[in-house]
Amino acid sequence: MAIVTSKNLRNQVVYSIYIRNHTAEGTFKAAEQDLGRIHGLGVDIIWLLPVHPIGSIARKGELGSPYANQDYRGINPELGTPEDFRSLVDAIHQHGMKCIIDVVYNHTSPDSWLAGNHPEFFYKTPEGKFGNRVGDWGDIIDLDYSHPGLWEYQIETLRQWSGIVDGFRCDVAALLPLDFWLQAREKVAEVNPHCLWLAESIEPDFLLHLRAREMVSLSDAEVLQAFDACYDYDSYPYFKGYADGKNSLSAYVEKINAQEYIYPDNYVKLRFLENHDRPRAKALFPAEEELISWTALMYFQKGMPLIYGGQETENEVCPDLFGKNTVSWNTGKDLSWLFKALYRVKHKEIMARGICHLQASEDQGLIVGTYTWREQRLVGVFSMKGKAAEAEAGVPDGVYVNLIDGSEVAVAEGKLPVQGRPVIIEVE
Repeated sequence: MAIVTSKNLRNQVVYSIYIRNHTAEGTFKAAEQDLGRIHGLGVDIIWLLPVHPIGSIARKGELGSPYANQDYRGINPELGTPEDFRSLVDAIHQHGMKCIIDVVYNHTSPDSWLAGNHPEFFYKTPEGKFGNRVGDWGDIIDLDYSHPGLWEYQIETLRQWSGIVDGFRCDVAALLPLDFWLQAREKVAEVNPHCLWLAESIEPDFLLHLRAREMVSLSDAEVLQAFDACYDYDSYPYFKGYADGKNSLSAYVEKINAQEYIYPDNYVKLRFLENHDRPRAKALFPAEEELISWTALMYFQKGMPLIYGGQETENEVCPDLFGKNTVSWNTGKDLSWLFKALYRVKHKEIMARGICHLQASEDQGLIVGTYTWREQRLVGVFSMKGKAAEAEAGVPDGVYVNLIDGSEVAVAEGKLPVQGRPVIIEVE
């Protein structure tokens, strides 16, 4: 873990905006008008998917992927002007939030500025042509970090942006040398000592696949030496596996619990049910009560929860990365109340400082979570099937207040009842 990383990041909530598809206009100016609503959900950090120009050669779809970057130092004119972008960042700051931008440093579009001006910075196929080593990313070409000149250019680019924004979400950060990220963090700190670094780490199978091909493939433990937070992809296969009926709830819980002792004391995970690369939470859990319980568990887990734009209105389909597919804000569903309630809980100090342990009750479909910090305890009971049940929560008999909705919960003979919806209580 980066030594300077604060545990207080575990109290922060991230909201991801895909500018092209966040509004009908698909512009910085239009997104700026939605910041008040977003902040009202309980959001501390806005993460903007890539805002740079998109390449034309080998473009996928009508508009191309924002991850096929044409110019690291430019702004995509389809989204607005550089002045529009700065206005959006200023407005984010005025709402009391931070702004981080997506950095795609593993590759560029085939017609990128770097490819035209520094072809020596790129990976070459055995035939001496541009290419990529993953295979199915046909709209990009890979960079080659064996060139010191590439390090200098990329780090200087980060330094320039760090004078405007508050940090970076680094795409497939695990595919770049750790020493590059360590040096980048050190150099950027000269411009912005409070820069936030979020790494897209990778799933175990992908990591092993790359290592078998003798490619750079950093583990989460390695990534966290340079970054403040990383993705929760080490446990995601078990989360998705449970949703698909392929593994038990206990198998998922065991992976989450293991994070408490395999990572340093100040580790931070980005907790999510969905993101731009994965299915929508509503698609995984169509039943309302299940979705509510999984959302509450996401907030309860140690780390930074992620809301992907449209998650709050239960969108079932992820916006198209390669074309125009505007998020629906009129689905007839609205979980804003839940995000607001959970935000209040998330900002309790025990959620940043405490030790979190989860326990699954397979037959009831329950997860009981407990934070322990000094003399304090915070206990959550989550019915992952959205059904009424009674949990052995390990708390004294008595009447408690559910921090989510303010209702009273009576514990009798050691049993804490849930009526299909999550309960979080403080234990004196």
